[in-house]
Amino acid sequence: MTLQHTSLEIRRDDADAELRFWALLGFDRVEAPSGLRSRATWVARNGTHIHLLHADAPTVMPRGHVAILADDYDATVARLRDAGFDVQPDEEFWGAARAFVRTPAGHRVEVMAAPPPP
Repeated sequence: MTLQHTSLEIRRDDADAELRFWALLGFDRVEAPSGLRSRATWVARNGTHIHLLHADAPTVMPRGHVAILADDYDATVARLRDAGFDVQPDEEFWGAARAFVRTPAGHRVEVMAAPPPP
C-alpha cells in the first residue's frame, strides 16, 4: 500500500501562499473534483497529494507534521530559506540530514534527505 494523500486545514485566504510554499517542495497544483473545488485546494508530487481543506478556524498541530523526501535536500533547504522560511535543522537519526519548517498557514513540515531504513 501507498499513502495517497493527507489533508491540512488552511484559511481560504492562505491558499495562494500555501501553493507557493508547496511549489518550493516540488508539489504542483492539481484540480480537485468539481464538487470539492470550493472546499479544498490540492497539490501533488509523484502521485502523493496534499489536500488543503478550507476552514474558517483551521486546526494546526503544534508538533504533528507531514514529512517529504527531498530530491536534492541542500537545494530544497536553500530554496525555502531564499523564500524567507525559517528552516530548523534537526538531529540526524539514520545518518541523513533533516529539518523542520512551517508553512504560511503554520503547519509543520519535515524535510528529509533520505528515508529511514526499512
